[in-house]
Formats: sequence, structure tokens, C-alpha cells
Amino acid sequence: MSNSVNENVEESKYWVKSVARAADILEVLSARGPGDGMSVTEVGQACGISKSATFGLLQTLRGYGLVSDEGEGMNRRYRLGMGLARLGDRAQAQVSLRDVARPVLAELTRQTGMAARFAVPEGGLAVVVDQIGIEQRVRLDLRMGVRELPHCTGLGKAILSALPEAEAREVIQRSGLPRRTSHTITDTETLIAHLRDVRATGYALDDEEDADGIFCIGSPVRDHRDQCVGAISITGLKLDLPGWRFQELGRQVRAGALRVSRELGSTESGEGDIGAG
Repeated sequence: MSNSVNENVEESKYWVKSVARAADILEVLSARGPGDGMSVTEVGQACGISKSATFGLLQTLRGYGLVSDEGEGMNRRYRLGMGLARLGDRAQAQVSLRDVARPVLAELTRQTGMAARFAVPEGGLAVVVDQIGIEQRVRLDLRMGVRELPHCTGLGKAILSALPEAEAREVIQRSGLPRRTSHTITDTETLIAHLRDVRATGYALDDEEDADGIFCIGSPVRDHRDQCVGAISITGLKLDLPGWRFQELGRQVRAGALRVSRELGSTESGEGDIGAG
């Protein structure tokens, strides 16, 4: 199926043939109608792959739920797996979440003069999927796709605080509590108590806990089921900011998160005007 692939990509030094073949198999299976599965031989012929290689790829994809099969022996047929529906839902949710969150990020940056970011939960971590940076003399190392630790970052603690305590403890046990700075919380019970405070205020403050001299304030975003689907944050240099300023910024971030949540159908209550504070 090389004719269906961008030739420039094919020639890339980063091209992985086995991954391309798996993608070709999914494309071939997607062209079939409901209940119209394909045999190993048919898939191999359509993709130009040997029968043994095709069988191995199909079994691997099946293991991930991306392909399913029915029947036995010569009558076994393969079709797309429901794992693709799950991934499709996730992809759709992430794209739509970014679209909804971006105007709020822009408004937060305009109001506070600080970089604003949006992250989604993945395996207990907060994965940054959108951000709006600023021009400043000291450049912060803020990158897309980075995975934020749950115990010492504004985004991570915001998402962690939205979990039931039992689930939060499981995440903490899996990820650990590595010390990033002298301010990092490295005791589980101290962190659990801190998360209760985060739930009460609606925002999480990373006060030089992930990097010296840098603070981050994050607040969880909820969807129509009132489940946490992400978090927004602002990040800046701590300098000599007074305590009341952190509270003011926290309320602004919280208001932004509520705005995004309401656009996603959440019934969560609270002040939703970013300018208030």
C-alpha cells in the first residue's frame, strides 16, 4: 500500500517499516463494511506483506485491541478493534479540549503577563498539549508534550487533587515522590493533606517545588460528567511576589478553569470571571 503513503515521509530516516505495515493493515481493514472481515491471506495480499509477517502484525494489533478476530483456522476473519474507538474518542476530546481552552489561555496570559498552559491526564501525569508563551528576559523552559510530575507541579497537583483520595494514593505510589528542589513535598501524608487544601481553594500552587525560582498555579478542568479531563495553569518567576498576589493569581486561574469546564458542560459552581480577583 505504499501508494497511499506520502513519499517524503517514506524516505525519512525515521521511517519504521513495521509501524508503517501495521498502519497499512488498519487502513485495509477500515475499508471493509460491517461484519465483513478479512483473512490473513487477504490482508497480506492487500498490503503486499508475507503471510507470516501479516499474522504477526495482526496478533500484535489484536493484543492492543486495535484489531479483533472471530472464527477459527481457515475461517478466522479480522476486523478493526474497539480499541480504535477508544483512541478516537481520546483524540477527539483532546482536540476539542484544546480548542475550548485556548481562548482562556490567551486571556490568562493577557491578564497576568505570564505563560499559560493546558494539560490532560495520562497515566497519572499531566501531559502539556497547548500553551501560550511570552517574551521575557529570562526564558522559561516550557515545552509541548512534556509530562508534569503529579506531586510537585501546578498542573500535576491540580489533576491529582481532582481524584478520589484512594486513587490519588495509587498515583503517588506508582510515580513516587522524587525530590526536585528543597521545597518539594516528599512525604505521602503531607501531600495528601496538601491536596485537601487544593480542593478547598480550587487551585494548586507549585511554589518552587519543581524548579528553583519558578512558580506555577494550576486548576482542574471538568467535563459534562464532572470528571477531570485536564488542567490549566500559569507559570512565572517568583522574584519577590507577595503572598496575596499568589492568591489573586490563583483565583484568576481557577476562574479560567471554571470557564473551560462550563463550556464542556460541567455543573461545577464557582466564580467564572477571569478578571475578578
